[in-house]
Amino acid sequence: MGRQRIIRTGLIGAHIGASRFGAALEMLARSHGLRLDFRSIDTAGQAGFDICATLAALAGEGRTGTAITHPHKRKAAGWAGLRLAPEAARIGAINTVVFTGEGAVGHNTDYSGFLGAWRAARGDERPGRVAMAGAGGVAAAVGHALRRLGADDIAIWDLAEGAAEALARSIGAPARAVPVAEAAAAVAAAEGVVNCTPLGMHHHPGDAFAGMALGDAPGGRRWAFDAVYTPTDTPFLQRAAAAGLQTISGFELFRHMAIASFEQFSGIRPEESAALERLAQLRPKEAAA
Repeated sequence: MGRQRIIRTGLIGAHIGASRFGAALEMLARSHGLRLDFRSIDTAGQAGFDICATLAALAGEGRTGTAITHPHKRKAAGWAGLRLAPEAARIGAINTVVFTGEGAVGHNTDYSGFLGAWRAARGDERPGRVAMAGAGGVAAAVGHALRRLGADDIAIWDLAEGAAEALARSIGAPARAVPVAEAAAAVAAAEGVVNCTPLGMHHHPGDAFAGMALGDAPGGRRWAFDAVYTPTDTPFLQRAAAAGLQTISGFELFRHMAIASFEQFSGIRPEESAALERLAQLRPKEAAA
């Protein structure tokens, strides 16, 4: 019997103890006869953490690659030793690095993950007018995906000065930055509302849309998406569902993202419906029906 091929990867980010990414890759690897060597690097509390130096060290160790999450997606994209895939270059943020014989390649599977989650929930429907809280790494992926899906307007705000303006410029029309003070007005005019902030995570309790009405939109609000997936049923999505909106959880992005990341690490594209069903087992228990 031949030796099993080993995928040597991991996850780098802050407060990643509850992440199910490693478990997702393990499921997908086993289903394709592969072994997984997974290493987590939790950077919480490491003020001087250097993502670029860490990537260089992992490449030198002969790792297959690594996944990257909050708050390192933008800085990682600037690593001098990295070649960006076309979608990652447009977005300016990465969540997946693959080390190859020709060098390291950065990908953004949050982008493809959101596209997959959207199409599974809403098919070929266009997003309409969108109000989006947050302008970080995942917001860049989601914002570019919304443009590709044909959004009519993407109003973006962020507490970090200049962040929303920079993201809107990166996305281009129809994206625009709005002051935080005008966020409620943007929500009132939107057909879809999106949370791309950490608010709602176990270590970041809260609701980016607190105090804003999610129902009774003049044009009819239709949907809400939360990039947070642990927990799945965030306070924001609970309010959105109560207001009659169709909700798309970050767990749906997570499942599609995990499949795309596995393909980058292994070179194998799983059969999507079977892989999605398998990964559904990882849904956080507090969100199970």
